[in-house]
Amino acid sequence: MENEAKKIRTRFAPSPTGRMHVGNLRTGLYEFLIAKHAGGEFILRIEDTDQERLVEGATEIIYRTLKKTGLVHDEGPDKDGGYGPYVQSERMKTGIYMKYAKELVEKGEAYYCFCTKERLAALTSEVVEGKEITVYDKHCLSLSPEQVKANLEAGMPFVIRQNNPTQGTTTFHDELYGDITVENRELDDMILIKSDGYPTYNFANVVDDHTMNITHVVRGNEYLSSSPKYVRLYEAFGWEVPVYVHLPLLTDENHKKLSKRSGHSSFEDLIEQGFLTEAVVNYIALLGWSPEDNREIFSLEELIREFDYRRISKSPAVFDMVKLRWMNGEYLKAMEFEPFYEMAKPYLERAITKPLDLKKIAAMVKTRIEVFPDIPALVDFFETLPDYDPAMYAHKKMKTDMSSSLEILTELLPVLEAWEDYSNEGLCQVLAGYVERKGCKNGYVMWPLRTAVSGKQMTPAGATEIMEVLGREESLSRIRKGIGLLTQAMGEGTAQDV
Repeated sequence: MENEAKKIRTRFAPSPTGRMHVGNLRTGLYEFLIAKHAGGEFILRIEDTDQERLVEGATEIIYRTLKKTGLVHDEGPDKDGGYGPYVQSERMKTGIYMKYAKELVEKGEAYYCFCTKERLAALTSEVVEGKEITVYDKHCLSLSPEQVKANLEAGMPFVIRQNNPTQGTTTFHDELYGDITVENRELDDMILIKSDGYPTYNFANVVDDHTMNITHVVRGNEYLSSSPKYVRLYEAFGWEVPVYVHLPLLTDENHKKLSKRSGHSSFEDLIEQGFLTEAVVNYIALLGWSPEDNREIFSLEELIREFDYRRISKSPAVFDMVKLRWMNGEYLKAMEFEPFYEMAKPYLERAITKPLDLKKIAAMVKTRIEVFPDIPALVDFFETLPDYDPAMYAHKKMKTDMSSSLEILTELLPVLEAWEDYSNEGLCQVLAGYVERKGCKNGYVMWPLRTAVSGKQMTPAGATEIMEVLGREESLSRIRKGIGLLTQAMGEGTAQDV
């Protein structure tokens, strides 16, 4: 293929219609990786021809997302590489789309259409290979040049339509799906220029991709059905057809198309939910692509080195939040402590207002959370001892029950009251001496002690680490409360037995 001998140029062409959907981000990431893997160029183009869907501030979201994810573009609205303008509405002002549409009209590959909305609504649909489709009936193709001229001079509203054949077939090649052939009678005469003078998405894409020298077009496989029309446009102009790579559908856990209602469909949704940018990029890279081995953790630089688009799957990719949470947890574990602490601090402060050592608490949770919002529920017991069921003291594996726990806490209380060193090391020392004298296993002592000072079955650290942060007086106060709860529970149990 001639394209393979050229420097690869891919383009990311988002529309500024709101937050960036993870499907769009995946497309942009794959386009970036395809270009950079081959030493090529990655171009940013803003497609704003659908004026009704534009959202104020959305262009800034695009720039912010690309910068945050590391998808640095070589050319774009802010980096002119000689193929600008890079915003479609600005390109339109140059007359480029109308110029090429009229060229097709002159070649007989397109025509003016003056049909009203009422006439178009009255068109009948037909079933082609099990699909119900409405194909424009080429009514205006039969207009004479004189009629067309008169209509234009009279200021009649018009669109320009592609003139597709109704006989035979059209074949195009996709790098993942191979050669695909469609019946030409399925190809509607799609609109190239709308009645407001703006180009349609499909037509602007073809013109822009050619004039910007794009070699590889990467997009979702929902555009497979439109590709024959694109190919016919390239052929009508006599232009080289780019390499097509159509990506698999992205679905939610229920195998339905990932929608905005899912709550995690955009990049910013995920960042707000406490995910790290690096983990999101890594995870999205694996939604449809896999390396030769079973490796799952990749930096962006490693993805550039390893990415081969021929290993993209054709099967739908499931956006699995459980898997993303796991991956994010792996990134948190590998993170340097200081940047981790700075990101964790707001979540710690949300749960803890007392003057405790938040850095020590952050160190406890670092390997135990998957996303930052997990932190408050994990550490809130430092702020206030929760109400808890004394039945928690019973633990089969530790061989403890309420009776043995009451005995342990009652014996430990005077020992800990007499002990001054409440550092983790000091507490380990005094408790080790008690365990040795008691002649029991560590867990037999540590389980009731940890339950008393935390009031939780699951904690981010052991009893001595928790007590070091709580300090002597708070630790002793909680142990006394545990003794009281157990005494009351045991007394009620005895009364019921009688």
